[in-house]
Amino acid sequence: MRGDSPESLNRSRCAGRLNSLPRAADLSEVSQLVLDQGLRDTRSALVRWNGTPGPIVRAWLGWSVGVAAVLLVAVYAIAVFAPPDPMPLAVPGVTHAATLADVGYVLFRNGLVLALHALACVAGFIAGSSLPMVAATRRGISRWVHEKAGPLAIAFVGGATAFSLATQAIVLGVGTASLSSQLGIGPGILLLALLPHALPELAALFLPLAAWLIASRRGEWRELLAATLVTVAIAAPVLLLSAVVETYVSPYLLRVLLR
Repeated sequence: MRGDSPESLNRSRCAGRLNSLPRAADLSEVSQLVLDQGLRDTRSALVRWNGTPGPIVRAWLGWSVGVAAVLLVAVYAIAVFAPPDPMPLAVPGVTHAATLADVGYVLFRNGLVLALHALACVAGFIAGSSLPMVAATRRGISRWVHEKAGPLAIAFVGGATAFSLATQAIVLGVGTASLSSQLGIGPGILLLALLPHALPELAALFLPLAAWLIASRRGEWRELLAATLVTVAIAAPVLLLSAVVETYVSPYLLRVLLR
C-alpha cells in the first residue's frame, strides 16, 4: 500500500465503506458516500492540474482543434454538393447593421451547444465513475443492472455526440452553400473569410468533448467532472470573443471579398 497514490487510497477506503454497509442500506447514505468520493476526485484533479496545467490543456486543445478541423472539412464537402436554399439569409454587418443583439444571439446559440457537450462530460463521469461504486453495494438483478448501465450510458453519450457533430456538419454545410450562392462567392473562399472566428469558436465548443475522448481512452472517468469545470471556464471567454469577431470583424472581411 505504500506505493499507492492518495487518490487510490481514498477510493479504496470509500469502496470499503460502501461494501461494509448493510445490503438494505439507506439509499441516501450510499449516494452521499459516492458524492463525497466524486468531490474528492474532482478536487484532487483540480489541484494536480493547477500545479502543471500545460500537459492536460495541450491535450484538450489538440483534440478539440483536430475535431474542429475535421468538422470544417466536412462542412466544405457538404457545401460543395448541397443545393443552396433560395431563401435569403440575414448576415449581420452585410445585409443589415450589426448590433449587440446579434452578439447575444450568437452567444445563446453557442451556449446551448457548449452546455450539451458539458452534459456529455458529466454523464461520462456518472456512468464511468459513480455507477460502478454504487454497483458494489447491490446484489442480484440490481447489481447486474448497475454494472451494465455504465457501459450502455457511455455508448449512448458517444452516439448522441456523434449525432450532434453530424447534424452540425449538415446544418453548417447547407448554410455555407446557401450563403456562398447568395453572395456570389465559392464555399472555400467563404469559409476562409469566416475562419478567424470559426476555428477558435469550434475549438472552444469541442473542449469538453476533447476531455471526454481523452478520459475514455485512458479510463479516467473520475476526472471528468473536474474537466467539465475547467474546459467550460476556458471556453466561455473564447466564445465571447469569437461572437464579437463573428458579428463585427468577419462581415468586414466578407465585404472586402465582395468588392
